[in-house]
Amino acid sequence: MTQVERVESKGLSFIKMHGLGNDYVYIDRFTESAAFDPVTLAPLLADRHRGVGGDGLILVEPSNKATAKMRMFNADGSESEMCGNGVRCVGHLVVSRGYSAAGDLTIETGRGVLGMTVSPLSSKVSQVRVDMGQPLLNPEDIPVDSASVTEPIIDAASSVIGKHSEWWDASVLDARMTCVSMGNPHVIFYCGDVGKVPLEMIGPLVENHRFFPHRVNVHFVQCKSRDRVKMVTWERGSGPTQACGTGASAVCVAGRLTGRTNEMIKAELPGGELELSWDMKGSVYMSGPAEEVFLGVWQGLVP
Repeated sequence: MTQVERVESKGLSFIKMHGLGNDYVYIDRFTESAAFDPVTLAPLLADRHRGVGGDGLILVEPSNKATAKMRMFNADGSESEMCGNGVRCVGHLVVSRGYSAAGDLTIETGRGVLGMTVSPLSSKVSQVRVDMGQPLLNPEDIPVDSASVTEPIIDAASSVIGKHSEWWDASVLDARMTCVSMGNPHVIFYCGDVGKVPLEMIGPLVENHRFFPHRVNVHFVQCKSRDRVKMVTWERGSGPTQACGTGASAVCVAGRLTGRTNEMIKAELPGGELELSWDMKGSVYMSGPAEEVFLGVWQGLVP
């Protein structure tokens, strides 16, 4: 195959799915054997004007450790360790295609093997509860610039946003941050009203700040009560997204660590609600929907 080749006949089969609007193009590698470079293909497929459209590309592959393996690529082609909404959709796919019975199964991810319970609601929709694993709080595990900090970053003073004084009004943004890894890095800021946060201005500044050597997912959170939060996300490699499952899990952890929220919360995201729980000792648990939208065949460029 040449470096970039146009598919004219068979094409590349894909499935479009989303979890609360966090949408990806999925390729079922149990059945689709075409060769391609996912790093280069992901931006082509994810392009919302010239491609299928989505927050990225997810490959569902056979695994010798679990029911299936998930590989996730952001809209810019960078590979990420984990996607909470994506892994729920992978669970739906393996059950709906008959690779596993409904109920308990496991998915291999960049975070490790995660357990989940898949409850089909129809042939196209499932409710999925995922064991997201234990949060990582050590600076080197997130990672952050561990040369400048050695203790967990919980409600810590922050300079990663810059010196724009208008952002520090309490109704806009708290000047403190909490950093959590759910297998991928997250930073959480609290505010009085997420609607007032200039997400597209602050998000890329924080994502690419030198304090985060692998970049970071950025979340702004409004506590509506001790068991309900509202959040918006700037996702690493993709920008604003309708939902972020690992991010909501990190927010659940941050709320407990800072004393803002209870063990069980509901997170309101632009695309809908997720249920989260963390007992401050073991795994974070996340529950939410996975929905199949359509099937297609990509006959564009395949690198």
